Amino acid sequence: MPYYFVLIQTMKKTIITCLQLMLLLPILVFGQQTAEIDQKLQTIMQRYQAIGLSVVLVKNNQIDFHKNYGYKRIKDKTPLHNNDIFRIASISKSFTATSFMQLLKQGRCSLADDFGDLVGFPIRNPNYPDVKITLRMVLSHTSSINDKNGYFNLDVINPSKNPNWKDSYNDYKPGSQYQYCNLNFNMAGAVLEKLTQMRFDNYISQNILKPLHLYGGYCVDSLDHSRFVPLYTFDENANFNEEPNAYAPRRDELATYQLGYTTPVLSPTGGMKISTLDLAKYMLMHMNYGKSGKKKIMDKKYAKIMQTAVNSDAGYGLAIMNENMVIPGVTLTGHTGSAYGLYSAMFFNPVKKYGFVVITNGCNIPDSENFNPLLKDCIRALYDMYIK
Repeated sequence: MPYYFVLIQTMKKTIITCLQLMLLLPILVFGQQTAEIDQKLQTIMQRYQAIGLSVVLVKNNQIDFHKNYGYKRIKDKTPLHNNDIFRIASISKSFTATSFMQLLKQGRCSLADDFGDLVGFPIRNPNYPDVKITLRMVLSHTSSINDKNGYFNLDVINPSKNPNWKDSYNDYKPGSQYQYCNLNFNMAGAVLEKLTQMRFDNYISQNILKPLHLYGGYCVDSLDHSRFVPLYTFDENANFNEEPNAYAPRRDELATYQLGYTTPVLSPTGGMKISTLDLAKYMLMHMNYGKSGKKKIMDKKYAKIMQTAVNSDAGYGLAIMNENMVIPGVTLTGHTGSAYGLYSAMFFNPVKKYGFVVITNGCNIPDSENFNPLLKDCIRALYDMYIK
């Protein structure tokens, strides 16, 4: 056999081998990355005694990584699955604000509207009776309203219902300072019903969830109970307890529901139930200023209003915050949530098109922590591995 023929055959085999290795290399790198992030996230879970953990990474404007760790239900060691849904707590507020951005576009309300006129009873800080409290103030937590009287019904701040209604206000001028307040958004949910004549959960479903093809909602009995992820709290001895009230159906209250007033039963401030993966798809809509593919949920103008800080010190816009403490030197946009032992985070960079959704159904952390360290550590690990 001629020498040149052997040489050609050898070169062909070498080229084929090189091509095969080139094709295999991304798979090997991806596998190595996955194994490394698995180890990091599981170490973080052990550090904080997390029951279960679900994470999603968005990179280059698409979902790049999604995985579940630990348990959905600890008593029978049921693993978490992709279609399981969590009560995501205060990230729910962004759904309420998004709905108002739709109504602003339709001309049904204005951010400068007197909130008392919208809700149907006086909303005035008794220390500043001449200062109008606006819809913008309520949606940005600059209303001077607080949760001292509670927030599970509107009677607490209604002068005709509660003789102590004045306690629901702080002693500073409305619009001058920021203070996080759940009552703001339960009242906003009631206003949404008055403006649309639709029950709050139905409006969210028809105008946000269904157009984005997401499964979720605020009403427990409208959802598949088998998909609910139980939530767990820890006591001072590091023993965990399941929180049965996390998914209480509130059937008696719903049977006598008063549109535009008993809305807190559905908890616009924290009652959304949704999977981590679908929450990431919702986040992508906000990352793209109101659009998901060809579907537009709100105009870019209003999406940017939500993401722009009303109070520069707090960095809080309209149910969306700008946070620079999670990753030093990097500003992320989104929201956190905590309730019944659950901790959730949804943060993104709308310019560079990456983001994170992290949810745990229970972990053991000090009560004094402002930003759950498990969420922070998980986001940093995902950032360092895939984005940095």
